[in-house]
Amino acid sequence: MSADEAYVVTNLTQPSLVSSGLHGQAVIATSLKRRASPAFEGMQEEASRKRLKEDQESEDLSVMDNSTSFTSNLADTMAEDLQCGCCSELVYRPVLVLPCQHFFCGSCCSLWIRNGGANCPACRGVSNALVTPFRGLQAVVDTLLRFAPHKARTDRERQQADEIYKPGQSLRFPAPREASPEPPFNQSTEYAYPCPHCAPGNPFGYRCPQPIPDPNTDADHAWPLDNGLPPGHGHCGNCETFVALLAPTTTKCDMCRVSFCGIGVQGRCLAAPILAQHPHGMADLSDLIQSSEVYDCFDRNNVEVEIMFDYLQAQQILPRQIYREVVQHLQSQPYGFAPLFEQELFTEIHNVASVGPDPGPDAPRSRICRLCATEVLLYGLRDWWIRERQKGFLDESVTSRQDCPDGGMCRRQSDLAHAKEFNHIIALTEPQAEIASEPIAVQNPPLPLVPESMASMEPATVAYAAPPTILPTVPESYEPRTDHNITSAMSIPPGSTGLAFLLDLPTDTRSASTSDFHNAARPFS
Repeated sequence: MSADEAYVVTNLTQPSLVSSGLHGQAVIATSLKRRASPAFEGMQEEASRKRLKEDQESEDLSVMDNSTSFTSNLADTMAEDLQCGCCSELVYRPVLVLPCQHFFCGSCCSLWIRNGGANCPACRGVSNALVTPFRGLQAVVDTLLRFAPHKARTDRERQQADEIYKPGQSLRFPAPREASPEPPFNQSTEYAYPCPHCAPGNPFGYRCPQPIPDPNTDADHAWPLDNGLPPGHGHCGNCETFVALLAPTTTKCDMCRVSFCGIGVQGRCLAAPILAQHPHGMADLSDLIQSSEVYDCFDRNNVEVEIMFDYLQAQQILPRQIYREVVQHLQSQPYGFAPLFEQELFTEIHNVASVGPDPGPDAPRSRICRLCATEVLLYGLRDWWIRERQKGFLDESVTSRQDCPDGGMCRRQSDLAHAKEFNHIIALTEPQAEIASEPIAVQNPPLPLVPESMASMEPATVAYAAPPTILPTVPESYEPRTDHNITSAMSIPPGSTGLAFLLDLPTDTRSASTSDFHNAARPFS
């Protein structure tokens, strides 16, 4: 066999393109290939069917994956479009605001209105119509939650929302408030400027009987500030602008006697009824924690203060609730607010002067400003905590501590270890409270006069158990006097109650003479 034939035989599995000169050898090479076994013919058909089935299954899985991905993307897009404009979560029990057609959670819109919102929370547009439930949008939300239940709000969130807003309830925005007056920029500090009620035709329905002239238009009649307050006017305790004292919007605090305009800042330029006022800077528990004056109320006893803070957080008690209970307790007492006036708690707490005479600590009180309300809260906070502890809501680890022997007067309350070991929140009994609140004036009782009969007695006729030693010390420059009755000028105890005297008599015509002193003291020697 030639070399060309051997090459063809060794490459049976590869098709060969043989030239025309080797045609015979190519026929021999192809005849030498082994044919496939008949058993493999059915296997090829079965393999092709398996491949077809696998291809169909893969196509079905691909279609399902695409469908799931589409559904998930659609749910995400719808949930994003159905977010509440206030809480930025999937809207729950939606309500519709007209005419702007913005929608919100019913609870979110209700809280917005409760906190003073007068316009749409999204666009700040004015809404004069009712805020009604959005039933069409609720159906869309329900459909979304059937396909994507994981988008639903938590049970706790739904429970809190249902406590605020009842399904089907209609809401209404309050009427817009009057705009605040423009701030007095670039005004002269030498003259008084008109108050909001001085201008004719002002929107407040009242004009001052004696308007303040405007220095810019009537400089000849301008009121110099050196002359004091203009007639019929005072300063607002909050915005410190001039206020008409007789205007219907003006209120006066019965504690500090400062007036408030009721126009400048809504809710702050106001002396509200005592129980309706909000203490200034005491909105929630965090304000109490940040106030150093609260720690001063407990003599810097940080342990007792932290116990009170934990209790307030557990019971969800706000500072305003404490203030109301303190006021009610003070009003139930016979002395009322008198102790607060005796401590001058309402003196000079504003930057403006009070107006009018002081009616006295026993005068009736009906209105109070925000700063004075804070003073009342801080004054009664410790006593309120003493009464609150008696309700029995504290842990046994707190109530089982031994009372400090010194009680609230202990000087070691700032010591952390001592404060943890002993209880210092102890209610005073009535006698102790009187002793603690009223100083005792110690006075020596007057000594009885020496009877005239005793002054003439001989020393031997009177017996004494322990005769005192008398040390009369009289300067030599003193001149004796005989025209003065010693019994009417001195108080010397008779008998054994006599005390030793060391007297320095001044050179005075009103003083007893030396001889008179010796004569009076002779029975005691």
